[in-house]
Amino acid sequence: MKKRTFLKTMAAASSMAVLPTGMLAFQKNKRLRTAHIGVGNMGFEDLKAIASHGEVDVVALCDVDSTYLDKAQEQFPMAKTFADYREMLRAMKNDIDAVIVSTPDHTHAPASLMAMEMGKPVYCQKPLTHHVSEARAMEALAAKNKLVTQMGIQVHSFYDYRLATLLIQSGIIGKVHTVRAWSPKDWGYDGPPPTGEDSIPDTLDWNLWLGTSPMRPYKQDYYHPGNWRKLLDYGCGTLGDMGVHICDTPYNALELGVPLTIHNTCREPNGFGFPTQNVVTYEFPETKYTTEKLKWVWYDGPGAPSEHPELMLPGQKDQSGNKSTSENEASMEDKMSLDANVAKQGELPEQGAMFIGEEGRLLLPHFMQLPQKIVGDEYVDISKEIAQISSEHNLGEPIRNYDSEGPKHYHQFVDACLGKGECSAPFSYAAKLTETILLGVIAGRFPNRTLHWDAEKGLFDEQEANVFLNAPYREF
Repeated sequence: MKKRTFLKTMAAASSMAVLPTGMLAFQKNKRLRTAHIGVGNMGFEDLKAIASHGEVDVVALCDVDSTYLDKAQEQFPMAKTFADYREMLRAMKNDIDAVIVSTPDHTHAPASLMAMEMGKPVYCQKPLTHHVSEARAMEALAAKNKLVTQMGIQVHSFYDYRLATLLIQSGIIGKVHTVRAWSPKDWGYDGPPPTGEDSIPDTLDWNLWLGTSPMRPYKQDYYHPGNWRKLLDYGCGTLGDMGVHICDTPYNALELGVPLTIHNTCREPNGFGFPTQNVVTYEFPETKYTTEKLKWVWYDGPGAPSEHPELMLPGQKDQSGNKSTSENEASMEDKMSLDANVAKQGELPEQGAMFIGEEGRLLLPHFMQLPQKIVGDEYVDISKEIAQISSEHNLGEPIRNYDSEGPKHYHQFVDACLGKGECSAPFSYAAKLTETILLGVIAGRFPNRTLHWDAEKGLFDEQEANVFLNAPYREF
């Protein structure tokens, strides 16, 4: 099924006016009734964070795995439960005000677009979509229907990331010519596709889990619950997971659009899984915060980042002491953890970004650590600049506890739905960041080649790459 056909079908199924129903509900109830699609793992965290807002009523829960659904219902016994998000949205269209989408990546767009066609505000986990065409469609629909939207990049609202954005824009290191960002997490798979099939767990609706993606036989430990991030048909690799978080601040601070060129150094494609290690180099056009061209390099996988003089810290002889040695043995829980590993002074953080400007460098760990300025081979005290910017922009004080900091991004969405503010990562912003990320993912299918992107046309100059901008939807 083509995406255009899918959207028309969803619009017909909704059979309701786009905006008035939701707006009237807000005026009448003065509370936000939320429906949650995907309530396992990160979805459960999203559910708890949204529900912690004092003006939210959770009225519907949806998951293809009854194990997760039952756990969520224990917390919210008054909510109605569903396995199929399409059934939920049709049945509850007049009883919900906003929808939270926390599914595997390949379901983000189908579920979000259906909700948005019904005039519902949407909070969608990152990356916004699985394909570039979907990101553009979601941005356009949100604008057309004038909907409140937010992508789930919680750190976007964190003190340290907001501070780094303002420091860069204040000119603390002059105009930026290079950004280097990295994560040693490994959402890659270099092995062959599985053979045969296993019995589908009684708790799992495999057809609904696959959704619009191609049909495959179920194999234990390959797809559900978390390994889908490694696989081309369902996830977006490490770049699509951690890259969205870590690249968000450079992207936001430098007010970037989409890149001109993309180059990925990685293994040859195997047609099933993402490479375990990628070095993606983007070139962006000039903005008021960059030099004439901006070079952006992303590193991921065990041992990332590669050694480079621009990543050397004062007093270091080499970067070998910064390398993570545990990624190969990292559990699923480890890779999905929200805990930050705090780097010591003079130690390159396990994950983070380095801005390189005409007047020095700015190191931004991921996350819950203050940015540090480096000039030459010395750290520079910027405590006065930090205090001034914090005061001028009312940033408050740094918080070093995710449980207290994390809900802010979610509450921002709720407040915006209730007419009390605006979202900092609406789809108008998130779609372009996601497009950038996905272009790097596509470049992994053409290793060691430079791809040229025409943002206006939404096409590569290299015709063979354009096939990966879109994909047909399976009827399910």
